[in-house]
Amino acid sequence: MGPKKKKKSSGKKKVIKAEQLRLQKEEEERRLKEEEEAQFQAQQEEASRLEKERIEQEQMEKLEAKDQERRESELAELHSLEQKFLSAQQWKTDYRAYGKWEHYLSCDGSPDPAVLQEINTFMSLWRDDQNEDVQLVMEKGEQVLNTAVSFKENSNSIADINETEEEIEKKSEILDLPSQVQHPLTQEGMDEKEEAITDENIVDLQQFVPVGGVYHIDALQLPPQVKQIKDWSMVEVLDVGLQAYPYPPEEAEDATHPPIQITLRLSDNVMYFEDPVIARWDPAGQQWRTDGISNITYERQAKSITFEMRAFYTIALLQDAHLNMPYQAWELRPTGMDEALLIVTTVFATIQIQIKGNQCMLSSVVVEEKDVLSYVTGKWLSPVDLRAVLKKAGVNIFPGAYSHKYVSVNKKAPLAEVRAYQQMALVASAFAFAWSKWNLEAGQEQVVFKESGATAGVAKPCILQRQTRWKILVLIQYLVSEHLKADSVKDWSLYMFNGQKAQKLKITETSEAFSEELEEDSEFHSTLYHMLKDFASKEAIDKVETANFLFIDVVYQLLLATRVLTYS
Repeated sequence: MGPKKKKKSSGKKKVIKAEQLRLQKEEEERRLKEEEEAQFQAQQEEASRLEKERIEQEQMEKLEAKDQERRESELAELHSLEQKFLSAQQWKTDYRAYGKWEHYLSCDGSPDPAVLQEINTFMSLWRDDQNEDVQLVMEKGEQVLNTAVSFKENSNSIADINETEEEIEKKSEILDLPSQVQHPLTQEGMDEKEEAITDENIVDLQQFVPVGGVYHIDALQLPPQVKQIKDWSMVEVLDVGLQAYPYPPEEAEDATHPPIQITLRLSDNVMYFEDPVIARWDPAGQQWRTDGISNITYERQAKSITFEMRAFYTIALLQDAHLNMPYQAWELRPTGMDEALLIVTTVFATIQIQIKGNQCMLSSVVVEEKDVLSYVTGKWLSPVDLRAVLKKAGVNIFPGAYSHKYVSVNKKAPLAEVRAYQQMALVASAFAFAWSKWNLEAGQEQVVFKESGATAGVAKPCILQRQTRWKILVLIQYLVSEHLKADSVKDWSLYMFNGQKAQKLKITETSEAFSEELEEDSEFHSTLYHMLKDFASKEAIDKVETANFLFIDVVYQLLLATRVLTYS
C-alpha cells in the first residue's frame, strides 16, 4: 500500500508543476502582449504628437508668413496713428511760443520765466532797489508774485518741450518713438558708477525724500528792550536784526547740556504710511544726516512726532520714496470720448486718476477704506503737475531712474515696454487694459496684460460749482466702482506683446500655468493696434481713429510715468 501512495503523490507534483509552467507561459505571453500593445500605443501617441506638432508648426509658419506679408502695411498704418504724438508735441511748442509772444507784447518789464538770466537779473535789481515808498513797494511785490506764479505755470511745460526737442534730435532707431523714449527706462543701468554711501548716518536721497516741508528750528535772543527814563522811551537799535541763541553755549568742552525736546504737529495734507525718518541738514557736508537726533516718538493718531536734538538744526521728515511700489494691480479704462480712468492699487492706497483731453484729475486716494487728501482731488492739472502734487503729498507712484535698485521689479525690455505704453495710449479711447499675474512669467522680452473691448457707458465727470463738486465726484467714483465690479472675468482677454509682435493668448487669468499658446482662430500681428482690431467693433475703431492727440499724449505720459508693466 505504501509504494502506491508514493506514485500518486509524485503524479500530483508533476501535474502541479506542469500547471505552473503553463501559467507562467501564459503570464509571459500576456506580459509580452501588453508590452507590445503599450509600445504600439506609445508609437501611436508619439506619431500623433509629431503630427500635431507638424500641423502646429505648419500653421505657425503660415501665420508668421502672413504676418510678414502684411507687416509693412500694418506698420505704415500704425505710423499714421503715431503722428498724433508729434501733433501733441507741436501743440506744446506752439503754446509756449504763443506765451512768449504774449509776454513780449505786454511790455510790463517782467522777466521771461523761461529765461533764467532774465529771472536772475530781475531778482538782483529788485534786491538792490531800496525805494521806501509804500505804494511802489506794493506794486513791485505784486509784480514779483505774478512773476513767481508765471514761472511755476511755465516751468513744467518748458521742461516737457525741452525734453521733446532733445528726443527729436536723438530719436532711437530701435524704438522709433517721437517723444520721451529716454525716460527712466533707458537710464537704468547708467547709475552703476555712482559711489555707494558708506556712512549709515547720511540719508540716501535716491531712496528717501522729504515729505511735508523743511523745518528751521532755532532759538532767538531777545532784542534790546525798551527802557523808560522819565518821559523818554529808549531802546538800543541793532543793525544785525534778530540773532540766534547758540546752543550749546560756548563754555567748557566738558560741560554737559540737556537735549532739546521738540514736538511737531504734522500736516493733514501729507500721508505718512510708515514712521517718518527725521534728518538734520549738515551745511558743511551739504547732506541730510540722522545722527544728533534721538528718542523719536511718532503718534500716528494724533499726527505728531516728538524727538530730541543736541543742538538747533534745520530738519526734515523723510519717507521711503518706494513705499507704494511695486503696485498690486492697475487698470486703464475708457469712460467717454477722450476720457479715461487710471487706477493704481498699492499696498497702502488706491489712487484713481481721471483723464480728460489734455488734463488729468486726481479723483480719489483711498487709504484703509477712507478718502484722504481731499484738498487736491477734483482739480484738473497737467500730468507733470499731478506728479508733483502726489509726490509732495507723500503718495509716490512714479518710479525714477534709480528706483529699480530699491524695488523688486518685473524688469522688461525697453522696446516691449515703451511700445506697449504708446500703443495702449493710441487705443485707450476704446479699449480697457489691466494687470495680469502672467506678466511676471512672460520673461523680460515680452509683456502680458488683460484687455477688454467693452466700452459701456460710465458716468462722465463734469465741471461743477464748488459747493456741489465733492458730492458729485463721490457719485462718479461710486458709479465707476460699480461698473468695474460688474465686469466678469470672461470679459477680459490676455495679450502678449514684445514690441514687434502681438498675439492673443489661450490661457485665462485663472489658468493653472502660463502658456504662449495662441487663442483659437487668432493670428499674429506686428502691432497691438491691429491685434485688437481683429476682435473690435467698427465703433471701437472709429473711436481710436478720431481720438484727440492731446488725450493720447496724456495717457502715454501717465503710463510712462507709472511704468505699470514693470512696477507691478
